[in-house]
Amino acid sequence: MTAPAVGPGGPTAVDGIAHSIAIASGKGGVGKSTVAVNLAVALGQTGAATGLLDADIYGPSIPMMTGVSRMPQSNGQKILPVLAHGVRLMSLGFLMPEGAPTVWRGPMVSGAIQQFLRDVEWGRLDYLLIDLPPGTGDAQLTVAQSIPLTGAVVVMTPQDVAMTIASKAIAMFQQLKVPLLGIIENMSTFMCPHCGTPSAIFKRSGARRASEHFGLPLLAEIPLDPIICQASDRGQPIPIEHPDSPVADAFRRMAGTLAGQIAEKALSIPVIRVGP
Repeated sequence: MTAPAVGPGGPTAVDGIAHSIAIASGKGGVGKSTVAVNLAVALGQTGAATGLLDADIYGPSIPMMTGVSRMPQSNGQKILPVLAHGVRLMSLGFLMPEGAPTVWRGPMVSGAIQQFLRDVEWGRLDYLLIDLPPGTGDAQLTVAQSIPLTGAVVVMTPQDVAMTIASKAIAMFQQLKVPLLGIIENMSTFMCPHCGTPSAIFKRSGARRASEHFGLPLLAEIPLDPIICQASDRGQPIPIEHPDSPVADAFRRMAGTLAGQIAEKALSIPVIRVGP
């Protein structure tokens, strides 16, 4: 992959946003958007001001997963994000008729993402999570070259093949010089809906092996629980719908681990002193 050249000024920060985190995956079907929604809600429940940008222009799923269908409002100058479950949201799905396909070329996708970053009144945010589409394409390049990302998180499933595909996303961020905050293993074990016993339906610990191979933190192992599918279809994130469940606890622990990673990274940046 050859990345297009960044403009002379390079990525430009969005006023008021302290940390921007890309949520990525090498392929579709790993539950990346589900992770993004529930992680955003879990971060919001810690008291952090949190936003979630749906950058999956061709397949925006954030509206359904958050139970929001209303059109965003405007303050006359910028679009106001939709507030749901304590998180500020923006998605093309809020602006397009339900079921309408997005038949756009790459420059239009890049333009839409730029608008969502610059023309939305995000306000002051501790964290802006950016739910990227799967793969290594226009959306990923646009985000990485538009704003200074605090880092990226890669979501994968436990199989060996998932590690091979996730490695492409990891290599992309390394090439774009975006810090990698860690790996999340989704669908780690299956939680029986009758007895609550976890069962390994995939090969175990694929993300743990990936984290060791790439030298990246393993941020969480999220179990596959039928309540996640049911809650997502109802537009109710797990930390709200089932706050006492093991999977909700996994998302809360992941939120704490990620916040700790970001805080540690911020402390490691050297302070440049000016004057005597």
